[in-house]
Amino acid sequence: MLSLNDVSVIFPDGDHTLTALDSASLTVNPGQLAAITGESGSGKSTLLNVAAGLIAPTSGSIQVAGHELAGLDDETRARVRRENIGMVFQQPNLLGSLTAREQLLIVDHLRGVRPRKDRADELLSFVGLADLGHRRMERLSGGQRQRVNIARALMADPAVLLCDEPTSALDSQLTSEVVDLLRRATAEWDTATVVVTHDLSVAAAADAHWEVRDGHVGLLSRAA
Repeated sequence: MLSLNDVSVIFPDGDHTLTALDSASLTVNPGQLAAITGESGSGKSTLLNVAAGLIAPTSGSIQVAGHELAGLDDETRARVRRENIGMVFQQPNLLGSLTAREQLLIVDHLRGVRPRKDRADELLSFVGLADLGHRRMERLSGGQRQRVNIARALMADPAVLLCDEPTSALDSQLTSEVVDLLRRATAEWDTATVVVTHDLSVAAAADAHWEVRDGHVGLLSRAA
């Protein structure tokens, strides 16, 4: 589960302060895909960064798979993130010198565990790239690279999957395919999945739709 309760994030801004999040609360359960929308500068990125443990909140509680992130030091937050959170970025940020399979195996290396080639191949098959594990990134299309990005995020068996505009560079057909892939991954591995998006078609496919406005978070809809 991912749960934020009365989370505020306040940044210094010259002689004043800027409230990026103002007593924000939301809960995403295992097996649920939640979409977060909002205008640029509304606080969406701050919300995602707080949920990922990339920044510490000024106040409030953040629960990730039973771990309280608020109050942890940077090193401990990073460890919790490595062990419990998968992240899909707007740009895949893949290493051009590595093959698709190696992009996944480096996750195990960074976690200090034995590389699981079978797991990497299972995930590449899941995202529809079973025969392309040997290819480097320049030989993959943009949609295929985003599929590698998703597979990499799942490599550590995360309880929480956080996605930052994962379809922004894709056309409508590829967007639909990626959303379907995220829905299937959420159900298959029972993750609590959050997708930050500007695309209302993506939000419409989610189990719950939250909106961030001026640092406040509100639930717009929830699937029956």
